[in-house]
Formats: sequence, C-alpha cells, structure tokens
Amino acid sequence: MFIAREKELAVLQETYNKPGFQMTVIYGRRRVGKSRLITEFIKDKRASYYVASKTSLEDNVRKWGRQFIEDTAPDLAGVEFNDLENFFRFVGNLCRDERLILALDEIPYIAESDTSFLSRFQVAIDTVLVTKNVYLIISGSAISFMEKEILSEKSPIFGRRTNQIFLQPFDYLDSAKFVPHYSAEEKAIVYGVTGGVAKYLTLFDDSLSLDRNLIWHYFDTSGYLYEEPHNLLMQEFRTVNTYNSVIEACAGGANKVNEISDKTHESTATLSYVLKNLMTIGVISKVYAITDEKNKKKVSYEITDGMYRFWYRFVPRAKAAIEMGRGELYYNKYVKDKLHEYMGKIFEYICRHYVLLKGPDGELNCLVTNTGKWWGPGHDRKPTDIDVVGIDTISNQAILGECKFKNEPIDKAVYDALMARRGLIDKKYEEVQYLFFSLSGYSEWVKENADVSKDKLLTLEDLYI
Repeated sequence: MFIAREKELAVLQETYNKPGFQMTVIYGRRRVGKSRLITEFIKDKRASYYVASKTSLEDNVRKWGRQFIEDTAPDLAGVEFNDLENFFRFVGNLCRDERLILALDEIPYIAESDTSFLSRFQVAIDTVLVTKNVYLIISGSAISFMEKEILSEKSPIFGRRTNQIFLQPFDYLDSAKFVPHYSAEEKAIVYGVTGGVAKYLTLFDDSLSLDRNLIWHYFDTSGYLYEEPHNLLMQEFRTVNTYNSVIEACAGGANKVNEISDKTHESTATLSYVLKNLMTIGVISKVYAITDEKNKKKVSYEITDGMYRFWYRFVPRAKAAIEMGRGELYYNKYVKDKLHEYMGKIFEYICRHYVLLKGPDGELNCLVTNTGKWWGPGHDRKPTDIDVVGIDTISNQAILGECKFKNEPIDKAVYDALMARRGLIDKKYEEVQYLFFSLSGYSEWVKENADVSKDKLLTLEDLYI
C-alpha cells in the first residue's frame, strides 16, 4: 500500500500534464522512498523506469536500452544499444506524439563511472528530447552529488529541469499511517526510532507488539536495522571510522565543536568537514537558539535522524549480548524502561511540528512562521531552556511550550517552571500563548488554574487528531 506523498504526487502529475519536454529532479537520503514514489506515479502511464548500476557507462547503456525496449516496445526484444547517443535517438523516435515518461534512478552511479556522461546527457536533452513529448525524471540518493553536479549552475544540465523535489522523511502524522492499529504513544515511538524514513516504517508490523518489532529489527543479528548506520556510512563516505566517532560523540552528549573535538581527537578543520557532510545527508543538524541565531555561543549539533539517534544510544553497547543471542534480554532490561527518556527530545520535535502546522490554521493565538527551542541564562542567571518556541515574524508575537513524555501528569511545578521563563526570549516578541504537551495528562491543580485565554493543555492524542 502506498502511503501519503500527496504533495509530491501532485507536483509530478502537474508537470506530466504540461505539454512537451519536462524534467523533474528527485533527490533525498537513502531509504526515504524516492524509487517507490516514482514507481507509484508511473504505474498507470506509458513509462520506462531504469535503476542505474555501479558499472561502466557502456554496461548501463545496454541495460537501460534493454529495460526501455521491455517497457515500451517489447516486439523489439533483442535490440541492444552500445552507444548513448543512438539510444537517445531511438527514445526520441519512439515518443514523438504520445506522452512518455523516461525515469532514470540513481543517476550518480552512471555519472561517477564516466565523467563525460552529464555533458553527453545535456546534448541528448538539447538536440533530441527537448523537441519530444517526453517527461524526464532523474533521481539520486547521493545528496551532495545531486546538489553539486545536477542542480548547481556548474552542472551541464543546469537550466533544463522544470522543477525538483527534495524528498524528506515523513513527519510524525504520516509516519503514524504505517502503524494505524498502534496507540498514539506507540505511533510516536515508532516515529522516534525510524525518523520517518519510509523503508524503516514499512518494517513495523502493528499486529505485533512494539517491543517485538524493536527487538527483531534492532537487537537481533538478522534484524534489518542492526547494522544499518554502518551500511549507510559505508555507501556515503570513505573514512567511516571518523564519521562514526563524530556521531558517537554527539550521541554521548558532546554538542559543541570543542566538545566533539575533545572526544574524537579530531581537528576543528576535520570536524567542520565531517559535520557539514553529516548535515548534508540529514544525520546531524546545526541547532540555533531561536530569536538569538546570531549568538555563535548558542550553537549546538544534534543527531536529528531518529534511526541513528536510537541506534547510537542503545545498540553499540549491546553488540556482544546481541551477537550471543541475548538481544531480547538486553532490550527488556536496559532499553524498554528508557524509551520515555529517549523520546524526550523526539517529543519536542513532534510538538514543534504541531505548532508549525496549527499556527497557520488559526488554532493558536498567532500565525507561527518558525519554530525552534531557546536556551540561555534564566532570570536567576542559571542555565535554562524552553522546549518549544513558535514565532510570528510578521506581527512579532510568540508562543512558548513545555513538553513531557513521561508516565506522570504535568503538575504545578512544571506549569510554574514555564511561567518563570516568560520574558527570556527576544523582547521584541510579545508572548501571546503558552502550550503544554503531556503524554499522561495534567494534575487537577493545573486544570483548575490554567488561564484558558492563554494556556493550552494538550495530550499526545490531541497531536494525532
């Protein structure tokens, strides 16, 4: 069953409906669902879909030609192409009138095997395809390559595309559609351990317990996710050990460059390069204190990819136990009771996304245009933070929020703590609302004393409505 991606499918359909040559570039991290999106879109259309191989250009042309014949002209089975230009001329001759989709997946594999490919591809587009009724879709998982070699002004095919789709992981709401029979708490945890990545979400079977799914996929040597981070890093980078060390340092609480350097013994120059690459593929994010973005002291690096975050938190220390077949025992003893603690940061991401969704819908006291977190000295000069800050940069208004993913209701102490942080963010923003997000509801005191005009008490279930 194909889930969500309505916006992306609409973009593809609108582009397909335009007459003449059109071109869409789709890119995004591995496992995010690019290939599935393409195959879903073309399933009822006249189309040819080819996934490039990590082989020579000549071998790819032969395979691509064979696939094209099979998809569009099976009566010509046996015809082969050894030359890229001849293949494109054949494509052009076959699609003069009727609309045809030509989809090339993992284009970096071909482009990296032959440096002349993109220039020759550009010539084929300009001399053959541009005059035909062809919708060209090209896709790739190597984000840095796609941005530099396909989308940048230096690319030979720059200026030929109609549009591009940077395919992101699913948000917490669309992720929940993969496990509809789970409770809101279980849906949130599934999102928290998969990061909304399509492939990982398809692994979870909601006819089984959440515990059983986590054990099978993360804490068993045959589990799909048991060695997934290492496999992905191997595909992306040459110096895997350095990248692994940096992620481990972040997972261990090192969030500043100097802290990461102390733990990894890498120079700041090396770390700058490594962190930039990890941010490009979506593993780590550079986080600023919202409303104080220019303060360089308020910059941290966080693992924001849920799968990496969960894996590096729990799996490395369990390797020996898992290899001995004791993964389930380890999970039940050392992981299960820490899931709520782990979900603390993830819940903050979910709540910020909720605020960004609901602000424009008129369900909050201002039109939220940006969300984030804030940290710094409190009124007593002691370090403090605010989990959720939503700001309206047009009217200079703000919403503050507190999140608790715990098996206990939000009580007077938590309520008072957020109230005590009023006025800490940039003074130009008028604070117009205070939001509370709770897994386990609210104490009677909070229910009775909350200001109904400014306070909003939300449960996890409210976030899934």
